[in-house]
Amino acid sequence: MADFRTPFSRAHGLGAAGHGVGHWITERVTSIALIPLVLWGVFAVLRLARSDYDMAVAWLASPVNAVLLALLTVISFMHMNSGMRVVIEDYIHRRVTKAALLLLNLFVCVLFGALALFSILKVALSGGAY
Repeated sequence: MADFRTPFSRAHGLGAAGHGVGHWITERVTSIALIPLVLWGVFAVLRLARSDYDMAVAWLASPVNAVLLALLTVISFMHMNSGMRVVIEDYIHRRVTKAALLLLNLFVCVLFGALALFSILKVALSGGAY
């Protein structure tokens, strides 16, 4: 029997048109945002390498430095989460393993991102006091 459906009709529902666009945009936006932040971070680390602990705490107590370091941390973890999610979705084919790894990726990124952000805020707001 002849199939009188159009190619679009045969392909309709077989693929996810538009699926993954959000991940693609997230990866691109975070990578563009990371360019100036990483350059600033490398410059800051090179400057701080010559200083002592008290100078580093005073440097981090500056609102501009604290905000830029917090942005660098948050955007880095967002970028890592998005990139690892795409790798897991593309190369892990067992559903249970894929789901477990996606959850682990999310939990690790959120946990370590929150710990890093808390550490930055603690030093920036308390001046490094214990």
